[in-house]
Amino acid sequence: MSDSRKQGSGRGRRDLTVRVKTAKGRKLSSTLWLQRQLNDPYVQRARAEGYRGRAAYKITEIDDKFGFLKPGARVVDLGHAPGGWSQVAVARVNALGERAGKPRGRVLGIDLQEVEPIPGAELHVLDFLEEGADGQIRDWLGGQADVVMSDMAAAASGHPRTDHMRITALVEAAIDLCEDVLVPGGTFVAKVLGGGADPSIVTRLNRLFAKVRHVKPPSSRSDSSEKFVVATGFRGGARAGEATEEVDC
Repeated sequence: MSDSRKQGSGRGRRDLTVRVKTAKGRKLSSTLWLQRQLNDPYVQRARAEGYRGRAAYKITEIDDKFGFLKPGARVVDLGHAPGGWSQVAVARVNALGERAGKPRGRVLGIDLQEVEPIPGAELHVLDFLEEGADGQIRDWLGGQADVVMSDMAAAASGHPRTDHMRITALVEAAIDLCEDVLVPGGTFVAKVLGGGADPSIVTRLNRLFAKVRHVKPPSSRSDSSEKFVVATGFRGGARAGEATEEVDC
């Protein structure tokens, strides 16, 4: 016989929130991080769906909005560890050739550390800041890329201005790479912090791309300062032409 009584807010209702006690020797900040991870629906969903992290849903939501991970696309994923973005890209560009009648794309993951293999992705250990890295990436691809994407963020220093400068430097370097490896009409996606990309970066992107926008996907935590800049319609390295106004969305 089923119990038809409603579960109210009193003591009869089970609290489904997982709470973690601070173990001896563990910092309170670590305990709070662990508790947040255990209760994060995106973390739980990632485990259930086989993704290597909740970040997979960020690129999924960004691509749902802008549609750049198309079958047949060649993608460079900078700082790809642990691999969630590459996993999404593999499926969407048909890198495994599992979607009959659709062109087969490629996903090239670049990181400073070795990462467990991802079916359909070609993973390489490389510092993309090193001289000659652009040429090495083109050699691996056998040509140019349709998409360059980056979820990179420098290790937090605890000093907001320093952190902003570090991630700005990474975005600038990724744009340099775009100028060498991205095809005309290509797309660039990168993580930024605070109110968005530095004004100098936005100005530069507006010269190089047809449209530049900021987006904070739903899966990005509300208490996180991260946003993503999405630049579409690469002009092929040409710096001529009118700059388009950057739009937040």
